[in-house]
This record gives sequence, structure tokens and C-alpha cells, in this order.
Amino acid sequence: MKTKIVLALLAAAALCAVQPLQAHHAFAAEYDANKPIELKGTLTRMEWVNPHSWIYMETKQPDGTVKKWTIESSGPSQMSRRGLKKTDFVDGMPLVVKGYQGIKDPAMANGRTLVLADGRSFYIGSVGGPNDGADK
Repeated sequence: MKTKIVLALLAAAALCAVQPLQAHHAFAAEYDANKPIELKGTLTRMEWVNPHSWIYMETKQPDGTVKKWTIESSGPSQMSRRGLKKTDFVDGMPLVVKGYQGIKDPAMANGRTLVLADGRSFYIGSVGGPNDGADK
């Protein structure tokens, strides 16, 4: 009886250990490394959350329409280590994001570099993106 309980507990522990790995996606599954983009626009919202932060911005298209973008970036702890703070993000501020366009959603991107209006540049990419030299 004890053997069955121990085996059941080990099986449950193994399943719990694997679950986070299954939930995390690979860069290549979501984004196209052959479609680099540079977005110049206005911040509409910043979600400073784990495991990835999210930048929401609007860009003006050549025809005058506004396109809404969702940009995945690294988590708060990584961005803090690189010198960014949550207070650096103010709705309505201008910003430039360089990254890679989404495969399934063309209005989604994986951010690699963020340039603020004052000229400061930060690496905001998450682990697993292309080795494009953005992470110095």
C-alpha cells in the first residue's frame, strides 16, 4: 500500500514539474524571425506582469488609420535589471519598438529593443529569440 502511495505522489510531482514547461511557448512558434519590424507610435497601456510584460501601442499607418499593436517583452525582473522601471511607462508617451512580427496575429510582435522619447534604449527581448545582436 505504501508503495502505491509513494508512486502516486511521485507521478503527481512529475506532472506538476512538467506543466510549466508545456505552458511556455517557443519564439519560433509565435513570431517570424524573417519579419523584423520597427514600430513608432504611442503607448496606450503597459502590463508589468510575469512571466512576460506586455506593451500596447498605436501606430499611424500611411493612409492615416491607427493600428493597435500588442508587444510581448521580457518580465519585470529582467527589465528592471536592464534599467527600466514601471514608472518609465506613461500612457500616451511616444516610443519606438524594434522586434519581430507575429505569425498568427499580424498586430502582435515580440519586442527586442525599446527606445524612449529621451533617447534611452533598452533590450526588452525574452529568452529564445533570434541572435540578432540586440542583447548586448
